Amino acid sequence: MIRSHGAIALASFASKCDELVPCRGAKCSISCGATSSSSSSSSNSSENYRRTLEALKSKNRRPKRWLGQNYMVNSNINDEIVRAAEIQPGDLVLEIGPGTGALTDSLLCAGAYVIAVEKDPDMVSLVSERFKDNPRVKVLFQDDILKWHIRLHLSNWMETIKSPSKLVKVVSNLPFNITTDVVKKLLPMGDLFSNVVLLLQDEAAARFIDDSPKGDEYRPISIFIRFFSEMEYKFKVDRLNFFPPPPVNGAVVSFSLKDSSQYPEVKSVKRFFTLVNSAFTGKRKMLRTSLRHLYSSSEVENALCSIGVVETARPHQLSFSQFVNLHNTLAAQSVTEMDKMGNA
Repeated sequence: MIRSHGAIALASFASKCDELVPCRGAKCSISCGATSSSSSSSSNSSENYRRTLEALKSKNRRPKRWLGQNYMVNSNINDEIVRAAEIQPGDLVLEIGPGTGALTDSLLCAGAYVIAVEKDPDMVSLVSERFKDNPRVKVLFQDDILKWHIRLHLSNWMETIKSPSKLVKVVSNLPFNITTDVVKKLLPMGDLFSNVVLLLQDEAAARFIDDSPKGDEYRPISIFIRFFSEMEYKFKVDRLNFFPPPPVNGAVVSFSLKDSSQYPEVKSVKRFFTLVNSAFTGKRKMLRTSLRHLYSSSEVENALCSIGVVETARPHQLSFSQFVNLHNTLAAQSVTEMDKMGNA
């Protein structure tokens, strides 16, 4: 629809922006100091929308549905995202998918250094041009953020700007269709990132934060997030704040990443998640059945009994800590069995 009716879509966007921009026809200024007033915020909002609209119209650029492009048309929300990330002057920020640069602008106004990684060449060109005179932003093209060598690129960037900061923050309005994969990639990097603040699908946020046994959304990703971070649901974002509006509402969430020393004590992180993922392959199956390709039924039953869980338990009945205990108990049993075999 966007591609075949681009002119109509842009006209609709123009109309929406006109409603949001009170000083249409007048030149608006931007004040990007460490502090802001309501007047400077309004001024920044006006200029932000005007430049976004003009940039899209200048070369007939349109949102690409296959890339999950939904542009934020409420700069107050961008400012709230920046506040949720507790951005301070001098902070280092990785922004995934800057789009037209609206959130980038809010980050820069808060005093951050930004490295923005974008998949769409048109948006790379647009954002690069928009901030060409700002030395605190670097825009990179990357076809697939999941294949991008994050550590290498961020290390080189940090050396270039000679920042005293040792940790980077991630702030992003993510395409909803890559949320889970990005979360899985970023959260284990607590030695590189201090926190990750994302605007994502509201339903995904609810799914992520539900780590209570028997919860409707309780699943492996809930345990993964709990293992590597502390998650906080910040606020809901109505879908009408985007252009084009997605079919669902968004939400801003914050993940405070843990250092490896703060991870739960497990015998093996890799084997722990192998157990968790296997357990949930058949959510309604008993664990002694879903884990039988890893352990015998008797081993699972004995381990469950030893941690105070009924031997007929199903995955949704175990808490996070019980999964940790189950893994460690099964791992200890395996070592004991191997020792017995060695002494035979």
